[in-house]
Amino acid sequence: MNQITQPLQAPSELPQLMGKRYQIERLLGVGGMGAVYRARDLLREQFGDPEPWVALKTLNDSFARHPDANALLHSEFALTSRLHHRHVVRPHSFHVDAESQRAFLTLELLDGPTLDQIMASHPQGMPWAELQPLALALLDALQHAHQRGVLHGDIKPTNVMLCASGVRLFDFGLGQANEGLLSSLPKLSRRRLAAWTPRYAALELLDGGDLSKATDLYALGCVLYELASGHHPFSRLTARQAMRMDQYATLQKPAGLPAHCWPALRTALAFEPAQRQGSVEQLREVFGQPSRRWWLPLKRNRPTALPPA
Repeated sequence: MNQITQPLQAPSELPQLMGKRYQIERLLGVGGMGAVYRARDLLREQFGDPEPWVALKTLNDSFARHPDANALLHSEFALTSRLHHRHVVRPHSFHVDAESQRAFLTLELLDGPTLDQIMASHPQGMPWAELQPLALALLDALQHAHQRGVLHGDIKPTNVMLCASGVRLFDFGLGQANEGLLSSLPKLSRRRLAAWTPRYAALELLDGGDLSKATDLYALGCVLYELASGHHPFSRLTARQAMRMDQYATLQKPAGLPAHCWPALRTALAFEPAQRQGSVEQLREVFGQPSRRWWLPLKRNRPTALPPA
């Protein structure tokens, strides 16, 4: 099959009332595969729920026209439903609208800046006191996903939001099951569905390889480096472009990052999978350690002994 492109446009001719229940109010965002709307759940509203709003996600036109589009969106719902973590978005339901035959899912409505917006306000990188709790929340979310047999597949700043209730990792649309009960879900060709963001994709993904914990680790490493330094580790180049320019050899520790975190983060950014030997668990352990500070002892002037009389 031909490779599906990724136009950043909202679906056309989408009914204002989806599934005879969800009233679309406004568009919240558009990604490479789909669009997310703020919608009002009329059933919840009917029963007096004071907060009847949900996020409603559906695929864009290019993906929605594909024969396995509904299976693609259901896979995202199944993967996200497998996760139960305070730093992972909570899914509600999956539907197929009878009128338009558009599949859609509903999730908790998030409100807050995404990491790319936070980065824009810290062009020199976030101070460690602010970065550490954010990084630990993101590492905890991904560690939980991996422990549950779920690979994210598209970790990037726009897929992480900082809400009033904390960090949320969302958009598992390019994810897949790594093991366990969900391994029977259809695994769609990543050669055909090239919708991930190239500058956060590990080299093996760009070469048509499989999604793995190591590919998630590379993407997460890029995000953490960007938060700490204010810029992408490889000048926003793809892993293949950066490797050709030997940029890994000149990679520098972000100034505000504690020295004990740098070896593990640098390992996560290795181009070759064989050199990316760390894990999310190990990176989380390192980032959770307190910053090491050393003080030189103060020199105290000792009283001089008086000479004998």
